[in-house]
This record gives sequence, C-alpha cells and structure tokens, in this order.
Amino acid sequence: MTSTESYTAVAAQARQATEKSVEAWKQGAKTFADQATTVAKLPTIDLVQPVERYFDYIQRSVDLNRDLLTRWAELVTSMTGLVRDQAEKVGSIAKEQTDTVADVATEPAHRAEELAQQQAEQAEQAEKEQARLARQAERAAAKAAHDEARAKYEDLTKAELADQLAERGLPKSGTVDELIERLVSADSE
Repeated sequence: MTSTESYTAVAAQARQATEKSVEAWKQGAKTFADQATTVAKLPTIDLVQPVERYFDYIQRSVDLNRDLLTRWAELVTSMTGLVRDQAEKVGSIAKEQTDTVADVATEPAHRAEELAQQQAEQAEQAEKEQARLARQAERAAAKAAHDEARAKYEDLTKAELADQLAERGLPKSGTVDELIERLVSADSE
C-alpha cells in the first residue's frame, strides 16, 4: 500500500467517524427537542391574582389593626381606674383578634405553597415519563437499525457470508446467525 493510499484510507475513516458523530448529535438534538415540546405543554398556573388578593387582605388587616390600636391607645391615655381595667380586657381581645387575622392571612400563602409543590411533583413525574419514553424509543430505533443492517445479509448462503468475512479478515467459523452478526458488527465500526 502506498502512502497516498494509506492517507486516503485514514481520511475515509475520519470522514466515516465524523458522519457517525454528526448523526448521533442530530438524534440527540431531536430527542431533546421532542422532550422540550412535552415540557412546554405542562399546565401553567397564574399565581398573580391570589398573591395580589393576599397582600390586599394583609394591607386591610394592618389598616384595621392600626385604627383599632390607635383608638385603644387614645382610650388608655384618657382612662383611669376601672376604665383602665376594661381597656386591658379590650387589649387582650384585640390581641386575640390580631392573632386570628394573622392565621387567616397566612392560609392563602400555605395553599399557594402546597399548589406549587404539587405542580413541581407533577412536572417531575412528567419529566421522568418523558425520559422513560425517550429511552424506549432509542431502544426501538437501535433494534430497527440492527434488523435493517442484518437484512442485507439474510439472503446470503453460509459460503457467501464466509467469503465476505474472509475479505475483511474476520473469522469464518460459526452459525449463519453468528456470521451475520459478525458482518453487522464490522459494518458498524
């Protein structure tokens, strides 16, 4: 073999390796694009309105508490004796109501958090399912490619298969299926 032929052979091998790499990259990009479209189909939730209602509610609660406590402070400063005792009772009631309002005000935030958690879990499940389907599709594609590669050797006799193996410098012994598999493996390298 001359040096030109060896360079040509090396260049042909490099071209084949490049073509296989490009094909693998194209398949990976297609799989990624298919998965991205599935993720894009996940339901969206608009949390803007509940958040705005929550903060409106908090603002009203703060305003009401400010008014209540301002009036209470005015009463405290003007009261003496028994009236002051009554004011303390009103103060404890106001504190209890404030605690109740605070509990009620935090409830929508807890609900929104639970909803966000549920959606995250659903998205994770959908992603896992998508990955499972992608792996299943890859296995099916690999099997189809292997079957297609075998098809061109299926109609050959054992002697014809042995001749092709000999041309490639590969072992010629084994069953017809083993010879076909050896040729398919050599084609894929």
